Amino acid sequence: MTTHNNLINGSWTPGKTTSPNTNPSDLSDVICHYAQGDASDVDAAVAAATAAFPAWSVSGIQARHDALDKIGNEILARKEELGDLLAREEGKTRPEAIGEVARAGQIFKFFAGECLRLAGESLPSVRPGIGVEITREPIGVVGLITPWNFPIAIPAWKIAPALAFGNCVVIKPADLVPGSAWALADIIHRSGIPSGVFNLVMGRGRIIGDALVQHPDVAAISFTGSVGVGRGIAEACVKSGKKVQLEMGGKNPQVVLDDADLAQAVELSAQSCFYSTGQRCTASSRLIVTDKIYPAFVQALQERMARIKVGDARAAGTDIGPVVSQAQLEQDLSYVEIAKAEGAVLATGGSRIACHTGSGKEGFFMQPALLVDSTPQMRINREEVFGPVASVIRVQDYEEALAVANDTAFGLSAGIATTSLKYASHFKRHAQAGMVMVNLPTAGVDYHVPFGGRKGSSYGPREQGRYAQEFYTTVKTAYTLA
Repeated sequence: MTTHNNLINGSWTPGKTTSPNTNPSDLSDVICHYAQGDASDVDAAVAAATAAFPAWSVSGIQARHDALDKIGNEILARKEELGDLLAREEGKTRPEAIGEVARAGQIFKFFAGECLRLAGESLPSVRPGIGVEITREPIGVVGLITPWNFPIAIPAWKIAPALAFGNCVVIKPADLVPGSAWALADIIHRSGIPSGVFNLVMGRGRIIGDALVQHPDVAAISFTGSVGVGRGIAEACVKSGKKVQLEMGGKNPQVVLDDADLAQAVELSAQSCFYSTGQRCTASSRLIVTDKIYPAFVQALQERMARIKVGDARAAGTDIGPVVSQAQLEQDLSYVEIAKAEGAVLATGGSRIACHTGSGKEGFFMQPALLVDSTPQMRINREEVFGPVASVIRVQDYEEALAVANDTAFGLSAGIATTSLKYASHFKRHAQAGMVMVNLPTAGVDYHVPFGGRKGSSYGPREQGRYAQEFYTTVKTAYTLA
């Protein structure tokens, strides 16, 4: 079986070892083997990026635009092929995977346009005869550490702005899903971008990630992943003076008020909680439902869950694919048991499915779980599960719902289902989250607007859209005597 290697200084470079990439829908299916690098590979990649930075940082904006636009065009042209690979390695359903690939292509094309929209300010000084120019410049070599749940979109929304604003990149993708990142690296490699500007080093996070974070020639780190790892990265970056950007998850509330459209509330809750197997940092895992609508909502949601088809991610008609790995499956199941032990009632689901029905293929399949009669202080409502597991909290009114929604260490996304303009407007202002959805699923954001949260969910400048320049550039103020 072919081994896919790291990309260092424009050359495909073998790692010290290799690792198989296994399909979570069919554990007998090994997609390919991928290189596993070490700290010496990080050193080589950073050295290449450092050498390439002086020329790339002042390169023509048309050349940068053309390269990023070419990357975006190829991704879009190959979205079905790449979407099939993504579904095969990560477990997202094929339609969702194709949509993610399309988003990655659109991100590159958006930032191709940003290359041509670089802007500054020209101001008069308070001192006569002096002019002031405020400009943005690239920051240097950027280390990118990306997660497994969006294996092409998240690398895209980090790589594209980094390159557009003139930085050089070393990326470490998640060890569970190297295939999509490698395919993206191959497209970037053939785009005309000079050697050393973009580098891919695959391998274990505690080896490659740590080496990137500790490297003295890396100017900034952008990380998406767990809270524990993110906090460690933040501490290391502060000590060494690196710029740092963190996205670390959430415990997102979905409020359902008595006046909500029941069918709409049930559908958006099902989409938020269970689709993508609940493996989205913006997924709702806390359903906060007011008293009068609570019985009807719980019954209707159970009926909706009964129609969810769990199966092979690439099979037609599948609504939810497998959990990404054995470890993640065990974590999801353990939280169901913890919630039951603390007094929550398992209304439906919550068990492992041995294999995809009718196929005989063993995978990491789990029936979505709904826990009712839970309370805000239960662990199921405090800690991120990151799987198809949702809990319902019963509250008396909007005021209590808002208080419970904000009673969390996280603050990424929050949603409300209501027909009241008064409550919708109040919630948008007072929900302690970086993103708020009214009568929409909490999961699902556009590529041209800022992404990020508050409290324990995010640290540093926002990702995506024009706000990405806040992280990937530094501001310079220049004075000129007329």
